[in-house]
Amino acid sequence: MKKMMVAASAAIFLQLMGAAAADAAALVAEIDIGTQTMTVSENGITKYHWKVSTARQGYVTPTGSYSAKWLSRDHRSKKYDNAPMPYAVFFNGGYAVHATYDVKRLGRPASHGCVRLLPQNAATFFSMTQEAGLHNTRIVINR
Repeated sequence: MKKMMVAASAAIFLQLMGAAAADAAALVAEIDIGTQTMTVSENGITKYHWKVSTARQGYVTPTGSYSAKWLSRDHRSKKYDNAPMPYAVFFNGGYAVHATYDVKRLGRPASHGCVRLLPQNAATFFSMTQEAGLHNTRIVINR
């Protein structure tokens, strides 16, 4: 009887763990506003750690946990004078993780609220998001 209880408990545990793993995002981008960095993990393994720029004074980068909503390879901002936003991964309305050509400002707040990256890093994250799928990509932003 004891062996059956242990076996049943183990089976339930494995089912719960499998369900939790299926719900977890395969690709996670963690943005730290305080350090102006983004850490990208795939299946729980850290792959990249990059400098970013988030919102400058007078603007806000939203904090929280978001799933990726849509992608735009050559996006241009309708709100900010057709500004280029290449390799954009949108996560909350008009907010996105995207490339910037103003690379000298990476590592400190400089944006209107989006998360800016070096172009090659944005291209890498964009490609990883395409491969993982929007529903398997999580963007987490903390202060």
